[in-house]
Amino acid sequence: MDLRDYLWLVGRRWRVIVGMTLLGLAAAVGITALMTPVYQARTRMFVSVRERGDIALAIQGNQFSQERVKSYSQIIAAPVVTGPVIARLHLPLTPAELAAKITTSVPADTVLIDVAVRDRSAATARSIADALDRQFIEALARIEASSAASSPVAVTVVRPPDTSGGRVSPKPPFNLGLGAALGLVLGLAAAVAWEAFDTRLRGLEDIQQVCAAAPLGIIGYDPAARSWPMTALSAGRSVRGEAFRTLRTNLRFVDVDRPPRTIVVTSAVPAEGKTTTACSLAVALAEAGMRVALVEGDLRRPSIATAMGVEGAAGLTDVLTGRAELSDVLQPWGSSDVSILAGGPLPPNPSELLSSTQMTSLLSQLRDRFDFVILDSPPLLPVTDAALLARISDGALVVVRYGRTRREHLERCLHSLTSIGARVLGSVVNMAPVRSGSAYGYGYGYERRAPVPVSVPDQGAGDPARPEASTAPPSR
Repeated sequence: MDLRDYLWLVGRRWRVIVGMTLLGLAAAVGITALMTPVYQARTRMFVSVRERGDIALAIQGNQFSQERVKSYSQIIAAPVVTGPVIARLHLPLTPAELAAKITTSVPADTVLIDVAVRDRSAATARSIADALDRQFIEALARIEASSAASSPVAVTVVRPPDTSGGRVSPKPPFNLGLGAALGLVLGLAAAVAWEAFDTRLRGLEDIQQVCAAAPLGIIGYDPAARSWPMTALSAGRSVRGEAFRTLRTNLRFVDVDRPPRTIVVTSAVPAEGKTTTACSLAVALAEAGMRVALVEGDLRRPSIATAMGVEGAAGLTDVLTGRAELSDVLQPWGSSDVSILAGGPLPPNPSELLSSTQMTSLLSQLRDRFDFVILDSPPLLPVTDAALLARISDGALVVVRYGRTRREHLERCLHSLTSIGARVLGSVVNMAPVRSGSAYGYGYGYERRAPVPVSVPDQGAGDPARPEASTAPPSR
């Protein structure tokens, strides 16, 4: 991933990143509020050697002090010092517990000892530091005197215990900054992990990697299409209408020598908008003067009749079982050139009916009578009906729902078609978010547009989607 990909990822997963950052900030606030305040008293002692004489002796004494001072700093927290301090101040602590409150350090190349004492009370910290100074000087004198007639070392407190630094813990600014930083890092990590495991298709590159071709059309999301699919399509030069006109044109250029006329519209899983796409495509083709048959190929959960507002009690199953003739159950849709063949009664064996010779014969009749035959079929992954229909038709148009269809679903869907020799015409992205301020540009991942091979008028003999011979059915 390059910088542009990371910026795109941040823009796409910003809610996760912001949420984790705020969560880290809230955790820091809570932890800071629960922490017990700690104060620190600091003191400094100077170690020297009692030598009188020339400069050489003074230098030797200074070197002696530097060598011994590191050992002295360890004695301050030893029981020989902390024990008497506890007894003097009547502290409810053991020598080990008091030693844990003491920190000593020796600045490089000096004979100074810095002592820091931390406690919940500033006054207690200052009292312990003062007692440590006194008790250390006494203990050191006893230790040195045991190996000499008198102690050659002198310790002087050069900075009395001081708590002017105030509270040293907790530090709200530091804690809040650390919490926000950790939350941001976790948010970025969560966004990267989510992106890695989220296989939903959102970008043109995603679909091209699976389908090896760009989508034939990108249909923007329109709430009106759920209740009445044709509302937005028939509203003049609407964005949705133009999207289906683009799809209509692109279908013509899928194969210039053998353009598809019997088209199965399917999807990988339910609720991806295949029925709405099939209905809208049929109307868009009829707008260009085509005679279109819209066939209900989903004999398990038929929805064409409801979507188009026609009677669905009689239809395809009646024709396939010989109970009715095709002309008896075809229903015209308004004043358009769209004729609808509803599903009819639900059969117990949909797959057998759709793969029968009667279905092949029916499609042949429809091809002879209409310029285009659009079949709405069930989703491919739950059942095999769509694959059976695609094998006896000119090909399948796979509907991909933006942000919902997963890569593995689309791959399995395409494999189920190609494995039986069915032709995949291409894909259609449905419910893509519409970007404001642009009639044709959809907010589609990398902000690329669906390919438009050629710009053509919608009506008249110059429309490449119209067959050259309109007075007779096109040859097969």
